[in-house]
Amino acid sequence: MPAYKAVPGAAQRYPLNEPAIGTAYPESVYPQNAQLPLLFQPLTIKGMTFKNRIWVSPMCQYSSDNGYATDWHLAHIGGLATRGAGAICMEATSVVPEGRISPADAGLWEDGQIEPLKRIVSFAHAHDTLIGIQLSHAGRKASTQAPWVHSGLGHGHSWVATEEEGGWPNNVWGPSAIKFSDTYPQPKEMDEAHLQYVEDAWIKAVERCEKAGFDFIEVHAAHGYLLHEFVSPLSNVRTDNNGGEPLENRLRFPLRLISRLRAAWDKPLFVRVSATDWAEGPEKGEDGLWKQWGIEQTKFYVGEMQKIGVDLIDCSTGGNWVHQQIPVGPGYQVPFAEELKKAYPNLPVGAVGLITEPDQADGILKDGKADVIFLARALIRDPHWPVFAAAKLGVAVKPANQYERGWSDMLDHTVINSKK
Repeated sequence: MPAYKAVPGAAQRYPLNEPAIGTAYPESVYPQNAQLPLLFQPLTIKGMTFKNRIWVSPMCQYSSDNGYATDWHLAHIGGLATRGAGAICMEATSVVPEGRISPADAGLWEDGQIEPLKRIVSFAHAHDTLIGIQLSHAGRKASTQAPWVHSGLGHGHSWVATEEEGGWPNNVWGPSAIKFSDTYPQPKEMDEAHLQYVEDAWIKAVERCEKAGFDFIEVHAAHGYLLHEFVSPLSNVRTDNNGGEPLENRLRFPLRLISRLRAAWDKPLFVRVSATDWAEGPEKGEDGLWKQWGIEQTKFYVGEMQKIGVDLIDCSTGGNWVHQQIPVGPGYQVPFAEELKKAYPNLPVGAVGLITEPDQADGILKDGKADVIFLARALIRDPHWPVFAAAKLGVAVKPANQYERGWSDMLDHTVINSKK
């Protein structure tokens, strides 16, 4: 019996998938693939080709051991890497210990944290899936509980992770000494020395990303974490040149950091932004001053990032205003991605937020509202969503060898031809 083909150069023996998992078969094999939906057309960014446009959004797992990835992450990310996603972005990973959201968050502040991540990256690469990581600092929303821990605590509404619970409530930092809410820690205002410390830590984390083998980095500048806190007038009331008016002051530190990251990283660099605070009232008041963060400031911000050389904007919303009022519904954040895409047609934009159906996802791309679809909860419910989407849209894609039996209808030429 001839030997099975194996992935060349992999740490272990894995059956080779030809073509790569999640790749549309050529028209010569499956004629229905002559006109591929955009969802399954490849996308090239900074010389790197992504096999399709279904990308795994960063999903906090609250399962790290002092910042170190565990086998939970290998199983979670590995499962997604073998089910057809065009790319995976690993969860918010803090560049300093006190920048974690919770005591169980991921980190990349020391060299020992490289190896567990490298194992995950190598597994993804062995299955021809590009993988990146979201570098983050939680700012004033640090030292809080994982959601399921908070819901089961039974001691009131506080989100604070105390020192007894592994937290650091007296070492939480933000652009201003303003709590996110009464149930969150009291932050301290960062001075210039602390800003420099965080900036330098981010650059060291980038160096570790290179050693781990990541294909891209996403900067977390959304959801009310540190960089979002800096840009919003609701959370940044500093009186130095890193706060207040004009808008350029509030953007100064985030853009300074992103500029250094761009210089340090020659692979694709993405930034996730929140395009609005969803606070009550207008973005700008009648007095001409900005009242909250919104799409007009976001457009200016993104324009500055494009000048720096950012390769993609991952457009989300909210997270910085405890009283936010969000009209949640299918694709509720897509209009903001569309606004950014209209403003910067040559800059790739990702859309996220209650995108659950294949035709919905492909329609967003077809209508020019975004270039990429980021999914999270849909993939939690069904990790095979990319292959399911292909079958629903009438496309034949490659499932993993081990899972082909589950997709026999999609791959059976007789069944396909009988449907014509």
